[in-house]
Amino acid sequence: MQCLSGLRIGGLSFALAGLLACSPDSTQTPDEQAARSEPSTTVEWPRLETPVPQTPEIESRIDDLLATMTLEEKIGQMIQPEIKTATPEDVREYHLGSVLNGGGTTPGNDKHAPIQAWVDLADAYYTASVDTANGRTGIPIMWGTDAVHGLGNVVGATLFPHNIGLGATRNPKLIGKIGEATAREIAVTGLDWNFSPTVAVARDDRWGRAYEAYAESPEVVGEYAGPMVKGLQGEPDSAHFLSERHVIATAKHFIGDGGTAQGVDRGETLGDEKALRDIHGAGYFSAIEAGVQVVMASFTSWEGERMHGHKYLLTDVLKDQMGFDGFVVGDWSGHGFVQGCSPESCARSVNAGLDMFMAPGPEWKELYWNTIEQVRDGTISRARIDDAVRRILRVKLRAGLFEKGAPSERVLAGDTDVLGSAEHRQVARQAVRESLVMLKNREQLLPLSRDQRVLVAGDGADDIAKQAGGWSVTWQGTGNKNSDFPGATSIYDGIDATVSAGGGQAVLSIDGEYEQKPDVAIVVFGEDPYAEMQGDRGNLAYAPRAPSDWELLKRLQGEGIPVVSLFITGRPLWVNRELNASDAFVVVWLPGTEGGGIADVIFRDNEGEVNFPMSGELPFSWPKRPDQTPLNVGDESYDPLFAYGYGLSYGEKSSLTEPLSEKGLEVAATQDRLELFKRRPLGVWELEIIGAQNDRKTMTSNLVEVSTLRIEAVDRNEQQDARQVVWSGEGPGQVALFAPQRQDWTGYLEDDAALSFDMKVNRAPTATTWLRFGCGSYCASDINMTEPLSAAEGEGWQTFSVDLSCFPRSGANFGVSEPIEKFITQVRRPFSLLTEGQLDVTFAEVRVEKGKAADATLSCTD
Repeated sequence: MQCLSGLRIGGLSFALAGLLACSPDSTQTPDEQAARSEPSTTVEWPRLETPVPQTPEIESRIDDLLATMTLEEKIGQMIQPEIKTATPEDVREYHLGSVLNGGGTTPGNDKHAPIQAWVDLADAYYTASVDTANGRTGIPIMWGTDAVHGLGNVVGATLFPHNIGLGATRNPKLIGKIGEATAREIAVTGLDWNFSPTVAVARDDRWGRAYEAYAESPEVVGEYAGPMVKGLQGEPDSAHFLSERHVIATAKHFIGDGGTAQGVDRGETLGDEKALRDIHGAGYFSAIEAGVQVVMASFTSWEGERMHGHKYLLTDVLKDQMGFDGFVVGDWSGHGFVQGCSPESCARSVNAGLDMFMAPGPEWKELYWNTIEQVRDGTISRARIDDAVRRILRVKLRAGLFEKGAPSERVLAGDTDVLGSAEHRQVARQAVRESLVMLKNREQLLPLSRDQRVLVAGDGADDIAKQAGGWSVTWQGTGNKNSDFPGATSIYDGIDATVSAGGGQAVLSIDGEYEQKPDVAIVVFGEDPYAEMQGDRGNLAYAPRAPSDWELLKRLQGEGIPVVSLFITGRPLWVNRELNASDAFVVVWLPGTEGGGIADVIFRDNEGEVNFPMSGELPFSWPKRPDQTPLNVGDESYDPLFAYGYGLSYGEKSSLTEPLSEKGLEVAATQDRLELFKRRPLGVWELEIIGAQNDRKTMTSNLVEVSTLRIEAVDRNEQQDARQVVWSGEGPGQVALFAPQRQDWTGYLEDDAALSFDMKVNRAPTATTWLRFGCGSYCASDINMTEPLSAAEGEGWQTFSVDLSCFPRSGANFGVSEPIEKFITQVRRPFSLLTEGQLDVTFAEVRVEKGKAADATLSCTD
């Protein structure tokens, strides 16, 4: 067993006694975890010293404010709606203490909203909040945003490498610079508050937010959290602290969000209380010691209790034992998941220690009135309300919001020269350079000479959206083009500039075709963008069903061309095939907008000198097999392909055994359940709508419309995990899941699979409605859904399913251009709904499940 002897963070020292040495018991089920006894009081959490003292002046001002505030005003301070659901007039009427913009939400729902639109809306909210007419106390509002790797919601901002890449740099000082730059760019918009840093310690790489963690080790997370907080907020006990060039920081998500069973987002956190403290607490210790003012509660649960309702952890541990005196904010309607609660009502969260509800949906007004009533009837004590509001006011006073005035009057507001400035981009470029981790370098191929003919291939070569990842312009990072990142540099742009300056030539060819044989090929490929929930996966195999990247590498290598692979990823993945087909392999993570930093490292100058070394170290252990997870340094029988901390430097010989085993792919490729849509289209699948004028749009934003229907991302159980489709009845319209290339589903047909989907019928169809299964424009099979949909109107969520064999057997709409036996081998549109009438449905999970044909709820149509 490999053991790390201890951990020292910000003056704190813990003997881990095997907690780092041995990861939590991942063999227990969530039910078994929930069945454990109540938390032991023998676990001692550290008493932390915040550098931001409670001053008599501020506490006295809070006393005066609390004495004059009505109950309605106090509850208003505790409610944080989303800007889509709360107007400036709402702020005035309900005394709202805060608003937020979610990922992809912008003023006027304009993706390209100019900076002035942000400032104007911030001014409108502020002016409404400080209105003292009719006896109002007039407390300045706070506006929070998710700037998790730079100001991701604003076009033109500098986007830094995601946290996993920063973890590879092992450079805490650089983290502070990134925090400073991010704070300045936020200040340009007039906003006050950043929902960052994420201080998760990711223990299972299947988790879709693994890239938001700096490392699998609490040591790195603890070293980074403090500098990031200081960079965002400014140095405590200085004139810069929460000045107009800084913003309020948030440590999130308290606690254990990176330690859930099977890496499932918002799941049950594994491990006992000692593991919570020594593994998952590290970032909070250093963040609080750096003066962080806000902590965000986690969606996860521990010991069967949701964190949003966990009084022991939120109050007894965080506030009482650890001494945190800022406020605790919820996550996206997270209080609604607490037992006995709903998005509209949750006294239990307040009593547990939640100080501010994040209530993004339209139900926030009901939450406001219900909370007032719960105080009046004694369900929530007035003392608890005063404590929550005191904490919120304390942060606002420390941030100087009562003195700073309107957002537009602040020093950086509206200054477009600061947004995406050259200075900030240089910091980001440095971060890219230091984040690169080299896994392979056969015969010292890297660094390359600049005076060569360089072929640049792969779908990530000239795709800034792909290299930026999630939380970039849109929430999931999808639906973006290079033009959505003005001032940014793609990986190809950087290579082209470097090679051209050195007398060589870079040729961009995404598919790797060329007219003149190159001296070397650089292939850029990897994961497509994703964010929370929608990035969860079942195993760590890279692209098991879409081996085009591997085939490209093999073809180029087979043609005698040295191949350099640049791998874009938000987590370690099983890439043995791709490693075998590469002469050099560099993990570039999710580098953000400054892709040129990669060329700085992989090329030497014309004198043969290396200007920037290859220095990154793995912040996560790299798997030998697709199913090798959890995999963390210190695990018993720890046996990774590349160990935590691995990273070749130039001139260093790799111990990599070649060829690597490619066994294990069949494990990854065997699925009894194929997910087509789960929170978003998965894998190769995309979602589109087609109107009566054959006007079609792929869904790349939260709301898309064509001539006769529209589709919108809505909430079922979690944030934007379902899609509502409304047909106008003014002509035919269709919604469809489709794949660019045909898929072979022979195995599913042979194993008696069913196509299943969850759907809620908001309005029954007024005309015949078909469920269509197709393999393109000329072959389709329809099942009449009119009667089942009509019967389901108003009945809530239901699961519909159909025997997969119904479709090849239903020949009424089958095109004659393809033989019947090829139908199931050429699947492109397995799930479509089409009608000419009015219809309003919301659908969620769409999947194919083996062995479920006999349980189908829909009859075949001949």
